[in-house]
Amino acid sequence: MCTVNFSASTTHALRATAWLAAHPGEDAVLGRDLARKLKIPPDYLSKVLATLARNGVLRAVRGAKGGYRLARAPERIKLAEVVTPFEGKRARTGCLLHPDRPCRDSGACSAHASWGGVSQAYRDFLDRTTVADIRDHP
Repeated sequence: MCTVNFSASTTHALRATAWLAAHPGEDAVLGRDLARKLKIPPDYLSKVLATLARNGVLRAVRGAKGGYRLARAPERIKLAEVVTPFEGKRARTGCLLHPDRPCRDSGACSAHASWGGVSQAYRDFLDRTTVADIRDHP
């Protein structure tokens, strides 16, 4: 089972970057064309793509061959860079029972021993996994 409760924006960002990683030799892709390929509402995806561009994940290209492309090689873009602009603090998991507090050994909640490992594995996954690792296969 493969489920994470990411926001729709985060899911769209991951899908868009995975698609762009799978098509590296192509010209920049217009947001509306990418939205059509991924079956995402174009206005929604355009905001997601703009956020990724502001955060250095994508490069927005103007002009006749304009559109979006990855700002760096997909092997150099960590999933944390794609997820954090949309998830904010949720990308850095906190205490299970007190989400407004960081998860730490001192003053630990009753779920700390079990949750700590899951939380760390999640953070490690985002920090270690690259866009290249999740690229779509055309």
